[in-house]
Amino acid sequence: MTEGRFITFEGGEGAGKSTQLNRLRDALKQAGVDVVRTREPGGSPAAEEIRTMLVSRETHCWAPETELLLHCAARFEHVASVVNPALMRGAWVVCDRFHDSTVAYQGYGHGLGTDMVDRLHQMLFGAFQPDLTLILDLPVDVGLERTQVRGSSEDRYERMAIEFHERLRYGFLKIAEQNSDRCVVLDAAKDEDHVYRDVIECVNACFSLALD
Repeated sequence: MTEGRFITFEGGEGAGKSTQLNRLRDALKQAGVDVVRTREPGGSPAAEEIRTMLVSRETHCWAPETELLLHCAARFEHVASVVNPALMRGAWVVCDRFHDSTVAYQGYGHGLGTDMVDRLHQMLFGAFQPDLTLILDLPVDVGLERTQVRGSSEDRYERMAIEFHERLRYGFLKIAEQNSDRCVVLDAAKDEDHVYRDVIECVNACFSLALD
């Protein structure tokens, strides 16, 4: 387990990514893995400053193109200062959102299309991508209902129109279809323990592990 690995969790609002990511991190630690838990947008001091703008302001405060550039700026800081150094020392990185979220939110949700988003990513990061992406999928109304229960001041995307969230879900499923070599769709409508068992099964299969 000396080779660094990069695992990302993706999905719409209320899918339970953070909960499952934390449980996977704990399982990896118990197995003796050096693991870094991080998130996007954010994950580093400079990127967290950008995150505050992205998740807390009014829903239509920027053009979609501006929002795309802000996400990419935050990612560049995050990858340079957190993700790459961790992988280079052999740590495993588990990340709450990455490039697939930008494709889904800005490409599909805001209607920019995927070409612009992918070209910008390639310019900044080349072929860099996760080793495994777990997409937690559930009906939009269920996810948004969950967000109402938990409550958060970081609710800018949650406040967007239901049509945005429907496009978002469609986008994630298309991403999974087009990247089946690294993406696995999991049913996030199940209870937390069932989803966790699905997560562990995928991670064990992908990396030949025996996590509990």
